[in-house]
Amino acid sequence: PRVCCRIACVSAPSVYQRLKRLESEDASAVLLEFDRRFSIYGDEFIFYDYCNPLHLPEHIGAQSFDIVVVDPPYLSEECLSKVALTVKFLTKGKVLLCTGAIMEEQAQKVLGVKICKFIPKHNHSLANEFRCYVNYQSSLDS
Repeated sequence: PRVCCRIACVSAPSVYQRLKRLESEDASAVLLEFDRRFSIYGDEFIFYDYCNPLHLPEHIGAQSFDIVVVDPPYLSEECLSKVALTVKFLTKGKVLLCTGAIMEEQAQKVLGVKICKFIPKHNHSLANEFRCYVNYQSSLDS
């Protein structure tokens, strides 16, 4: 079966795990994550440290993912700016960012994404309002 959608989950292990449960023949996903406990996913796990945003394995080519789903580990301009370098390297175009509402202006600036009407629900109560941002037409914004 031909894979038509390659998805990179950057610091978003719960999204990656959900995609794995869907087991679609049309899509494949990899997880770029700092927490090495996720190395149980074998070749689909790529160690990732946002402090070294372009330190990626050679087999990960530029613009090799149809969409990048990213949940930066910290609510800071520095973290988002560095993660944005990774996202821009990986994506063919589409970006879905999940981060705090307070990061809206910075997200627009570094990734060209806009906040969605959809408000994600989080299993753990977060101190900050959590939002989704995209740079493409999406049902998350209707």
